[in-house]
Amino acid sequence: MKDLITIRSVNQSEKKGVVKEPVPEIQLSLDGIRGDAHAGPWHRQVSLLASESITKYEGSTGTSVPDGGFGENITTEGFALHHARPLDRFVCGDAVLELTQVGKKCHGKGCAIYKQSGECIMPDEGVFCRVIQGGKLKAGDQLEYVPRTFRLKVITLSDRASGGFYTDRSGPLILNEMEQWFHGHKLKYSATTVILPDDREAFSRELGNAIKEKVDVIFTTGSTGLGSRDIAPDVVEQHLERQIPGLMELIRVKHGMVNPNAALSRSIAGLAGKTLIFVLPGSTRAIKEYMEEILKSLWHMILMVNDIDSH
Repeated sequence: MKDLITIRSVNQSEKKGVVKEPVPEIQLSLDGIRGDAHAGPWHRQVSLLASESITKYEGSTGTSVPDGGFGENITTEGFALHHARPLDRFVCGDAVLELTQVGKKCHGKGCAIYKQSGECIMPDEGVFCRVIQGGKLKAGDQLEYVPRTFRLKVITLSDRASGGFYTDRSGPLILNEMEQWFHGHKLKYSATTVILPDDREAFSRELGNAIKEKVDVIFTTGSTGLGSRDIAPDVVEQHLERQIPGLMELIRVKHGMVNPNAALSRSIAGLAGKTLIFVLPGSTRAIKEYMEEILKSLWHMILMVNDIDSH
């Protein structure tokens, strides 16, 4: 069943930091709303605020705020917008908005909105979007809420596991760690796993297909050592457009100080298109160590890859 959000009002202004006035319709282009002060090549082109948030504010303060009174471009009803997540989308006809930020820094007493209302709820419950596809919006239109589903792929490289000589534990461990991470961040996801021998051609083909399919995050495990069959970093490096060297260097130094053998791993991380790829060792202990560090900044990496400035 689709989540539909009704547009109660569309609003715009020629200056920033002031209330916006309702207009009959707004025209979206890739730069934002034509004629609006917040249009431009950045990630907060269009602001939205739910009427439910406004009603809650009015009830607690005893004041009345008109649509656009908190500087929002689109006033909606029927959905708690601030529960959505960055990279989710709102679609109406040709128009497509992609959520880039929930809340913002309050400008305080220097803001005209703050002076008029005494308080601003945009820093807590307003959401901000960029335009992915242009179109027209007006009061009474309905936005379809489309949550982003992230795609995860885990590739285990092992001659013995692929041959059925032992049960793979590394791939399932990565999958379990990622499941917990997605649930903790309240993100939708789908995951696939595969076990391959330490074969350059088969691995390169599997990796290349996943990149073409625009999988968001790929983890590989195994084949990172110094043996003649340890081919993972070499194959992955051929597919990468950019590396993220500091992450793996940090892990090697941190754990290599306790266990010198940990410094021998040739694990790498990098980017192919918008696909993040992490090449991990095969031992479950090492996977725990690597995942602990990677997951600290994974969400920030995903936002950066998608050109969202979350600093």
